Amino acid sequence: MDLINQHTKKIMEGCKERAREAGLRFEDETLEYIVTNRDLLELTPKAMIPTLYDYWVHDVEVLKEKGKYELYPHNPYETVINTRPAISYYNDNNPDWLNVMIFYHVLAHVDFFQNNLFFRHTWDDDFTGQALSDKRLISKLRSDKGRWVDYIIEFSRGIDNLVGFHKELSHITYRLSESLSKRLNYYFDIFLQTAKKVKANEYIKEIERYNSCTRDSKKLGEQVFFAEVGKKCPEFDNLYQKHLEDKKNGHRDLLQFLLARSELLNKNENKWMKSIVEVVRKTSLFFQPQIRTKIMNEGWASFWHETLFLQDDRINGHEVDFARVNAKVTALPRVGLNPYALGMRMFNEIEEKSDKGKYSFEFHNLLDAESRKKFDASTGNGRDFIFKVRENFCDFMFINTFVDQDFINHYKLFVAGKRINPEKRVWEYYVKSRKAADYRQMLLDSLYHPPHIQVNPEKNDDNTLPLVHSFEEKPLVKEFITNTLLGIEYLWGGPVKLETSEVASKSESNGAPYGVGFLPAGLKEQNQKEISWQRVIYTMNNRKLTKQVL
Repeated sequence: MDLINQHTKKIMEGCKERAREAGLRFEDETLEYIVTNRDLLELTPKAMIPTLYDYWVHDVEVLKEKGKYELYPHNPYETVINTRPAISYYNDNNPDWLNVMIFYHVLAHVDFFQNNLFFRHTWDDDFTGQALSDKRLISKLRSDKGRWVDYIIEFSRGIDNLVGFHKELSHITYRLSESLSKRLNYYFDIFLQTAKKVKANEYIKEIERYNSCTRDSKKLGEQVFFAEVGKKCPEFDNLYQKHLEDKKNGHRDLLQFLLARSELLNKNENKWMKSIVEVVRKTSLFFQPQIRTKIMNEGWASFWHETLFLQDDRINGHEVDFARVNAKVTALPRVGLNPYALGMRMFNEIEEKSDKGKYSFEFHNLLDAESRKKFDASTGNGRDFIFKVRENFCDFMFINTFVDQDFINHYKLFVAGKRINPEKRVWEYYVKSRKAADYRQMLLDSLYHPPHIQVNPEKNDDNTLPLVHSFEEKPLVKEFITNTLLGIEYLWGGPVKLETSEVASKSESNGAPYGVGFLPAGLKEQNQKEISWQRVIYTMNNRKLTKQVL
């Protein structure tokens, strides 16, 4: 693995100038490396972070990827990671014209990393440096404690998808708003929206009333403001005090709860375990935004590599080569999902609609299809609008907001179904729906969505850790429950109870035709109404799992 040569670096610097002129924002310092296929195979299990701690699963993944590569040789064009400075990797056989395209793609990724608000907890730190420090720590512990280090890593990684990512972001937002009082933050962010559930116009009136009270004196004005709140909502003070108490004693996710409350981890002789759990949690939090912005991130990079590459005079004579490579990256499949293709087309659509003013009340109030088609307010603010979208949205918000019927019709998208053809005895695909709501739901179902599992606030007297799964008609994977609870039991130092829901077996569901995990894909939809769910409790005690149906 070597740094790119000066000739190629000059091409990158030229791309930076053109990208900044187009509006992209990123730090000056970047690192570009030339890597071999062997390097990529060894970096991939570590999510391309070269300094990430060593773990036996990484070695297994390297062997698996080597086997795949021998059967199906393939070379990714680039890989970029969100560190300070940003690091990107390239193959050594890329021609200059292809590097121009790839560099634009990479710079758009870096712009996304450094400006999207879901990455803001990564903006101030150099994760590669932190990872190197963590790697040295774990290496030292491994020499002292042996294989027990890998057990703790495995037990922690079994629940590292349960980290409180969104609450971590809200905690950062809370720190950024320290100029406002905690009481005021609670009133507007929680009390009005969650406890009272006021309408938008009432919420705005309260903001205006606060501004009116604090116009002359902030401190006295706030007292006057809350005096009126006390008259209208006498329960406010009690709820606020309870909020402060819960916040003082509360923990945002399961790993944090174990770090704070586990008697085993907090014994002096076991403090080394806590440092490993903290490393696993920190690493998981670093990668969370990348998982939650895959479509937006790749779509944004594809949008800009196409836009900037076609304007670059350095590609003269290579237009056909670009078209061939770009088609492989951004082709829109009829069945399946290509995040590059979908995201790029969504940004194109958003920019075009915003340029024509189609995100206005005037347009949304139009009911005539022909009038909607011809509508053009010529606002010209499409480019500014997509930059705001890039800054404030994640994949869920992106899809839920902008995948509408006009977008589906424009690109002739549809939801594909799968069924058995009894005559030909083969599976066949068919157009199941062309409705925006169905296509949007298909996309949302494909997004990363870890289970919502929390510690029950009512602590049991027998030192049992009670966990509750908030069920969303997506049962936990049964084959993982035993080993995961085994790891939690060890980290907790006592029994663990998990309350969840699963599909009732035929004998327990009044004749439902299929049990857990036995519903064929082709018959799933037609039997969906017949499925019944049952609430169960899994208990792990002394490495033995028992199940109780409620």
